[in-house]
Amino acid sequence: MLYYAVVFLVIALVAGLLGFSGIAGASAGIAQILFFVFLALLVLSLIAGLFRRA
Repeated sequence: MLYYAVVFLVIALVAGLLGFSGIAGASAGIAQILFFVFLALLVLSLIAGLFRRA
């Protein structure tokens, strides 16, 4: 999932450099959403791991 966030970030950077601001904005938004979903899943996984050890 982190791979897709990085891919959309790269697409946003390339589109921004080429002047496609609409595509750059959309790609950056998708990358940001994917990053926060990945971060939330990481936190949930860490919490679940702590409960399994206890």
